[in-house]
Amino acid sequence: MSTTAEKVVAEALRLPAPLRAFVAEKLIESLDAPDSPPLSAKWRKEVRRRCAEVDRGAVKLRDADDVFAKAYASLA
Repeated sequence: MSTTAEKVVAEALRLPAPLRAFVAEKLIESLDAPDSPPLSAKWRKEVRRRCAEVDRGAVKLRDADDVFAKAYASLA
């Protein structure tokens, strides 16, 4: 990793959690296909709501491999 990237990461890690989440969201959004439309305000609100549920432990997370295995089994 370049020293510039290391500096950016080090700076970002010193931010409070909500700002780190904002930076992470923007970086992930930047990886999306350039021709994909931006998320609507309604979807952004829904994503944040779901993330908050996960953070609070209000929802039970499931292993993706198990979910896909069950889905493929139901198609067979």
